[in-house]
Amino acid sequence: MLREVTLKPLADKSARMKIPRQDMPEQDPLERITNFREVPFGYTEELAMKEATRCLQCKDPQCVAGCPVNINIPWFVRLVAEGKFIEAAWKIRETNLLPAVCGRVCRQEDQCEKFCIRGKKGKAVAIGALERFVADYEREKGDVPIPEIPAWTGKKVAVVGSGPAGLTAAGDLVKRGHRVTIFEALHVPGGVLMYGIPEFRLPKKIVKAEIEYLKRMGVEFEFNAVIGKLFTVDDLFAEGYDAVFIGTGAGLPIFMNIPGENLVGVYSSNEYLTRVNLMRAYRFPEYDTPVLRGRKVIVVGGGNTALDASRTARRLCYEDVTVVYRRSREEMPARREEIKHAEEEGVKFLFLTAPTRYLGDREGRLVRAELVRMELSGPDESGRRRPLPAAGSEFQIDADIVIVAVGNLINPIIPLSSPDIRVNRCGNIIVEPSTEKTSKKGVFAGGDIVRGGATVILAMGDGRRAAYNIHEYLTDNKG
Repeated sequence: MLREVTLKPLADKSARMKIPRQDMPEQDPLERITNFREVPFGYTEELAMKEATRCLQCKDPQCVAGCPVNINIPWFVRLVAEGKFIEAAWKIRETNLLPAVCGRVCRQEDQCEKFCIRGKKGKAVAIGALERFVADYEREKGDVPIPEIPAWTGKKVAVVGSGPAGLTAAGDLVKRGHRVTIFEALHVPGGVLMYGIPEFRLPKKIVKAEIEYLKRMGVEFEFNAVIGKLFTVDDLFAEGYDAVFIGTGAGLPIFMNIPGENLVGVYSSNEYLTRVNLMRAYRFPEYDTPVLRGRKVIVVGGGNTALDASRTARRLCYEDVTVVYRRSREEMPARREEIKHAEEEGVKFLFLTAPTRYLGDREGRLVRAELVRMELSGPDESGRRRPLPAAGSEFQIDADIVIVAVGNLINPIIPLSSPDIRVNRCGNIIVEPSTEKTSKKGVFAGGDIVRGGATVILAMGDGRRAAYNIHEYLTDNKG
């Protein structure tokens, strides 16, 4: 796909070391809490080229090893530095079919940018912002050619779930000449990209454009198709599919089993974000999906989902939004950028605090939350210090909405309907880590249904690895 280019010599290393990291311009916080438009505006061409020039073009680039889909980062960044933006986008697409998504939501600070040599003495190259820039540039210029698709191999693959794992697996399999159909339980494709991530962080038009690219490559979709109910995995094989990839994610909400969780006003983060993101409740009554707005909102949890829910509520709530997290700020798993944006937007934080019960009025509506202070002891299985309640530290605050964002489990429909697919004690499908093979011949799995709640790019890495091994299985007929 990448046409031949000639690269010019970059400025000398000492000059590049003096260039500071270029931040993306953003909406003012007071303005953005009144709308759902994307917060960062993205790089201009000049800012992108300047940031790309900071890359030292290492001989042994560890940033590539830090990328779960192994993008040739130095190459694409070098192309950006030379102003060859379309070529840079094509280079990324050799291994990543969702670059505009990844450039927005990947945890680059914990992956590729974590290993950037520039980060040893200063700030890493803004790899994610550059990826976003070139993907947007490519889309806006309308220069998004599909790769050459080989002749059909005669093999058909069913992909269950159209989240990042399923989309990636499908795209890679089509590029190898297989016919692929994605079965999606909802009425639109995208999975968590559509229902879980707010518009101001990942606009739906971006996801739709990336999915349209896959359709142009030949990926087919069937919607409202709940595998495990409408069809089983065995039914898919009976219908003529030669292999199945399961990428149905982890969408079953976890509650804390404390009193009052059945009160009106207590949401799981799944329901709250699905109503607002996928069903456009923030545009009610234009979209006929109501959602409580409330005056005092509490969000329980410390991950990215909790931050997404709190920042969404901040745009809909009449007074204040408070994130309640049982550990300290330093131990929050959410991205630093998301915490910063939340604070700028007026979200409050109560650290070392956890709910113990919710209190309602006579009509069963939430009016108050009882919380308890926490103290940190020795580390638990996650390596973080274990939070324990401090005796006698309970207190109450007013709340008419609580959003519980403390994690998810997998939906058990497929494992229950296919008992020969082995799962662990949490219900996650067990796979061979190097191949994504399950215990059932011809069935592979990846993403959150294997890992539990993880990241978009890790799910995409699973999808790529599975696609490679499905291809090997189909062409060698080895199981």
